[in-house]
Amino acid sequence: MTLFGLTEPVLRLTAFGLIFACLSLTELLAPRLERAELHGAWKSRRWATNIAMVVLSSLALRIIFPLAAVGTALWAASNGYGLFAHVGLPAWLAGIIAFVVLDFAVWLEHLVSHKWTWLWRIHRMHHADTGIDLTTALRFHPLEIVLSMLWKATVIVALGPPAIAVLVFEIVLNGSAMFNHANIKLPIGVDRWLRTLIVTPDMHRIHHSTDPRETDSNYGFNLAVWDRLFATYTHRPRLGDEKIEIGLSEYRGLLPASLPWALALPFRSRPAGRRED
Repeated sequence: MTLFGLTEPVLRLTAFGLIFACLSLTELLAPRLERAELHGAWKSRRWATNIAMVVLSSLALRIIFPLAAVGTALWAASNGYGLFAHVGLPAWLAGIIAFVVLDFAVWLEHLVSHKWTWLWRIHRMHHADTGIDLTTALRFHPLEIVLSMLWKATVIVALGPPAIAVLVFEIVLNGSAMFNHANIKLPIGVDRWLRTLIVTPDMHRIHHSTDPRETDSNYGFNLAVWDRLFATYTHRPRLGDEKIEIGLSEYRGLLPASLPWALALPFRSRPAGRRED
């Protein structure tokens, strides 16, 4: 698929690079948290691991699931699969519906990854990061990325959405994830207005709290409506936005910043005393 003369991988990589550069600069100019994990050698080690993780995940996807989301949409359309192939909706309306349904599907997948033990064992690597910035949005285990793509592909085949809508969704999802994980401080009024529509950094940071009650809330990556609709929304962290403790209480220090340790985490047993649900 091409748009403006650019292929889908080039479009996505270009969008990623621009968003990453803008958010990196914003983190330097207006950080929300000032902590050791977000500066110096600790930050360098975290960034190396988190960026390496997204590279490994991308390679795993290309090998195991070469069609990916946009390719699946093109394949479904060419074979007449999906709801939209049979109801005759205008392409623009089908695209909007597909975007919203896919966003809900990602929210639901995220919720389930916290509730099902075997999925949490994989997903907890994302939460083990003891700092939080835009690279935390890249810190997903390759197993989780492949499973996530299988889930999205299932939804795409069931819907049969326009491929352009899927491409836009993938770019927006990637960008919004980096945005709401970013260590940036928004003016209170801006944050209050934005979080009525989309997930903001202060809103999503609560989800990375060491307090399980806060971790089990604010699951959204893009649209902010789902957590309010399903009563999983937390407005402010118990310790406040500046003092919130990030990560998992059983994994502290430099260890979570190690790439081999992070890759092996889904296969490790839990430390004693950690709940399994």
